[in-house]
Amino acid sequence: MNPTPQQSEYAEVDSPEADNSRLEVNVNVDQAGSLAMLPPASESTDQWKEWGKQISEVLAELPDYVTNFFSNNRRPIVTVGLIFTAFIALKLTLALLDAINDVPLLAPTFELVGLGYTSWFVYRYLLQASTRQELSEEINKFKAEIVGRDAE
Repeated sequence: MNPTPQQSEYAEVDSPEADNSRLEVNVNVDQAGSLAMLPPASESTDQWKEWGKQISEVLAELPDYVTNFFSNNRRPIVTVGLIFTAFIALKLTLALLDAINDVPLLAPTFELVGLGYTSWFVYRYLLQASTRQELSEEINKFKAEIVGRDAE
């Protein structure tokens, strides 16, 4: 059956307005259409097995990769960890101070304690030359304890 000018290789549908009771479809069966070719089932499963094998090899070597990474980059990792820890500690300290400030009469009490200690420190160590010398000696002793040698 060859297509005539009225028939084409595509399906045709008569207008439903002409006859609502009958719908006719003309199909050309002489010419084969193009279909997508699927790979055989064995090739597909072989491909999945190959992927699974590669993934299991990577997962088996993952502890070695992680160990090598940490041994090669120990200092930067420690530095980033310390920075992160300091950031978290700062945030917690600020949150704690904010919570303390919200308690009535607690913030002014701390301010009075701070002013009292500051005035005592000035009176004890900073007003006379002999007490300033004593403070300087105590600071040098503290430096020597920290550094481990005589600090000048």
